[in-house]
Amino acid sequence: MPTKSIYINRILKSSFLFFFFLLIISCSKEPQNIIPHDNVISSDSVIHNNSSDTNLPSYLALGDSYTIGQSVPDSERFPVQVVNILRKKNVTIADPDIIAVTGWTTADLLHALHADPPSHTYSFVSLLIGVNNQYQGRSLEEYKKQFTELLNLAIIYSGNHRDHVFVISIPDYSVTPFAYGSDTARISKEIDNFNEVNKTISLGTGVSYIDITPISHDAKNDPSLIASDGLHPSASQYYKWASLMAPLFFSEIH
Repeated sequence: MPTKSIYINRILKSSFLFFFFLLIISCSKEPQNIIPHDNVISSDSVIHNNSSDTNLPSYLALGDSYTIGQSVPDSERFPVQVVNILRKKNVTIADPDIIAVTGWTTADLLHALHADPPSHTYSFVSLLIGVNNQYQGRSLEEYKKQFTELLNLAIIYSGNHRDHVFVISIPDYSVTPFAYGSDTARISKEIDNFNEVNKTISLGTGVSYIDITPISHDAKNDPSLIASDGLHPSASQYYKWASLMAPLFFSEIH
């Protein structure tokens, strides 16, 4: 017959295995309240090219999945397309640095910039952030505060050249297949509200504001503007964004 100590050991062993099993299950759950995507982009996707040639015009793009170019080739990200358009106009410019991760809110981007700030200033800085704040149901007041902080950092990264900072409006994903079956009117209205906040702050701060939201609306009747994941912009939509931005960069360089 087993002794009392053996029973205790068996109980302890069983308890350990049970709690270990629970731990594995809890760790394997996917994070909630992040817009789904084909391939999760980790923090390793933050791109610091940090060109050693400081005489070249440079560009820093800050944001989330829209800036990292979720579901399109690296060469089709809109910051890369902006640079390519400029190069076709015989502008010598460094490859863009990108600090953006799919799923990031304003709080996530702030945390990343405080933890690992850029090591130098840039000729141009763009900021596009907020869709995950809307998707997660975060408040406009929080967004207003954190967006203001981010914009102030963007200005610092530009060497305090406010006219070289470009805020890009949040695209409206209510027209994408991802939103089918959802309250698309609510989504669109909430994105309008977030854009009203970032536009008011941007214009009040004296930076440039680029409204690409009307372009995103065109995807309702033009599926070619949506990537294969049914949610994010396609390369052709990003080209339309870049075509609005590149002339503004060009006018500042020449």
